[in-house]
Amino acid sequence: MTSAQISVAAVVAVLAFWVVGAYNRLVGLRSALIERFAAVDTVLRQRQRLFEKQIDLLAAALANAGPRVDALRAACRQADAARAHAQSRPGAAGAVTSLRVAEEILADARARLPVQAIAGSDLPELNARIAEADAALAFARREFNAAVAAYNEAVRQSPTILVARLFGLRPAASF
Repeated sequence: MTSAQISVAAVVAVLAFWVVGAYNRLVGLRSALIERFAAVDTVLRQRQRLFEKQIDLLAAALANAGPRVDALRAACRQADAARAHAQSRPGAAGAVTSLRVAEEILADARARLPVQAIAGSDLPELNARIAEADAALAFARREFNAAVAAYNEAVRQSPTILVARLFGLRPAASF
């Protein structure tokens, strides 16, 4: 083997090791993103169950607020469907974006319905548990968004973008 062939072989070996390392880093960051979404998913499921209880209590107590209760129920179903879709593909920008939009619609529907204490009900305790779930969700969202930012930064870095494109790794969306 000539020195030129050895040099070419060394350059090819270094490039191959770099590609493998860059790919492993991207896959590791994507796995961290998926793990962080699992925490978001868990909190969203718990909060969904609390909303269902709250809606049942409100529907029974506020007969005159029927359309608003129905709107809240529909928004909850839409948010749960968006959660299930995003859970199956947490790195997909479209799925996470639809979840974010569904959460905004749910927040709007919640704001339109009075959820103060109803005499003789468990509503105050339920409202406190929902507030705790909202705080837990805010924390889980921050953790997920931090993982998304780290992944997106790695996907967009100068030479690593070539590896990302080669293996079809696309930027993720924040929640």
